[in-house]
Amino acid sequence: MSDSPRPTGWDSARHLLCVRLDAAGDVLMTEPALRALAQSVPGRRLTLLTSSSGSQAARLIPYLDHVIAHEVPWMKGASPTTSSASDLALVSRLRAQRFDGAVIFTVYTQSALPAALICSLADVPLRAAHCRENPYRLLTDWVRETEPDIRLRHEVRRQLDLVSSLGCRVTDDRLSVAISPAAFRTVDRLLSERIDVRKRWIIMHPGASAASRRYPVDAFAAAAARLARAFDCQVVWTGSQEEAALVAEAQEGMAEPSHSLAGRLSFEELAAAIARAPLLISNNTSAVHLASAVSTPVVDLYALTNPQHTPWRVPSRILFEDVPCRFCYKSVCPEGHHRCLKGVSPDAVVSAAMDLLERSSGGRSFLAHSDETTCLFEDSLRGAARSPKG
Repeated sequence: MSDSPRPTGWDSARHLLCVRLDAAGDVLMTEPALRALAQSVPGRRLTLLTSSSGSQAARLIPYLDHVIAHEVPWMKGASPTTSSASDLALVSRLRAQRFDGAVIFTVYTQSALPAALICSLADVPLRAAHCRENPYRLLTDWVRETEPDIRLRHEVRRQLDLVSSLGCRVTDDRLSVAISPAAFRTVDRLLSERIDVRKRWIIMHPGASAASRRYPVDAFAAAAARLARAFDCQVVWTGSQEEAALVAEAQEGMAEPSHSLAGRLSFEELAAAIARAPLLISNNTSAVHLASAVSTPVVDLYALTNPQHTPWRVPSRILFEDVPCRFCYKSVCPEGHHRCLKGVSPDAVVSAAMDLLERSSGGRSFLAHSDETTCLFEDSLRGAARSPKG
């Protein structure tokens, strides 16, 4: 191992640790910021520390040189039986790699300090993050947390602003992923066995990790049935193996022919399928961010659990019913009525889908976001978002 001096500034930091301990969709929304870090200094190498879910998305980001999947106790869903031994082992593993700096990516409801402590114990000399409280020596580069009191940003913009403070920028801030030819071949074979891709077809993705973000399965089925009957759309359902029963329920409720790829696709193959599709209809989950990364129009059934994860720079329709309890940050609807999604009619889904399909086939496109509008209800939500409830 080299004994050469470690860098004293970010412009000379060649070996960076990037920390994003959230799920796959969050890693996808961090991709432009990771790209900015990779491209801003010649010869720079990036390692991403993420969750097991996040590592699936990380495999589609070609300029990540290494990925470490680790479940930490301070993140949502951590096992109650986790001991300190694995975290101490992580510190030793990180210290052995002699990183020049660490950039810690969080949403504004999270604290960066636990990850900063891990990086400090691992002797990473430069450490940058958004932070609400004074981090003292845990961060060398403290970007003061201004959300949600002063402003709210889309998640992509938030992370780009963090790396911009370190002198790293990109000219193209759209999401991107790299999908292998093998994944496309697998998807093309599976699709050709089920549908005629020369005719109108769509992907419907009814799952999501949190119950609060799932559009009712009977409403999914009703929208799919109308699209099939009235507009001759071939429907392909996607989801994980755990969501296969949910997809089967939607297919049965649809009472029209449809096709399921639930449990048949890897994360990369799901990306390939969405890239091939003329349209995705989905709950707000990683599939939406894959659609953003491959420029596939998307109807996003957007539960109002949080405001800043809408589709980024892709033709889209964002459907919800505004409710007083919006931005609850809960995995299960705390009011029990689930109105922010139940209030969206299947007819509204069909109308949004056909609008996007017709615009796409007509060679027209539009963006749901501009630099000025990057999250829902930007001007009015600050009071509701000021004190996150979960």
